[in-house]
Amino acid sequence: MIKLDETDKDILRYLQQDAKLTTKELASRLNLSPTPVYERVRRLEDQGVIKKYVALVDREKVGRDLMVLCNIRLKEHAQEAGAKFVKAIVEMSEVVECLNISGDYDFLIKVVVSDMREYQSFIMNKLASLENIGSTQSIFVMGEIKNETAFEPE
Repeated sequence: MIKLDETDKDILRYLQQDAKLTTKELASRLNLSPTPVYERVRRLEDQGVIKKYVALVDREKVGRDLMVLCNIRLKEHAQEAGAKFVKAIVEMSEVVECLNISGDYDFLIKVVVSDMREYQSFIMNKLASLENIGSTQSIFVMGEIKNETAFEPE
């Protein structure tokens, strides 16, 4: 774990809320000069604390109205079979998140598509084509109560 001081934490809080803040704007909010703020941000990037900068897109405004959580159980758990599954899932544009989980299922994927017809096509033509799928369970999201990407650094 990388040790962060309060200024580092403040930088991360501000950038999680608005990644487009300039070094000058950050410096103003932190009551510091731009050079040390630039150096701190650069260090956080170099250390991998800041992984990347992204634009968060409203999925419904771009026609991705249906979100489905899909539990997946694999038939075989050998390393090669699992790696083949992961490689295939990573390449599927409909899958926006994939978690390796414990319990009755092995993976939980978050799928976003336009509608039920597109989800059915995804299941039948993509997911079912993977040879190591034992079973799946689909959970249809009726509404999002909280969807945050920011969290408090320790």
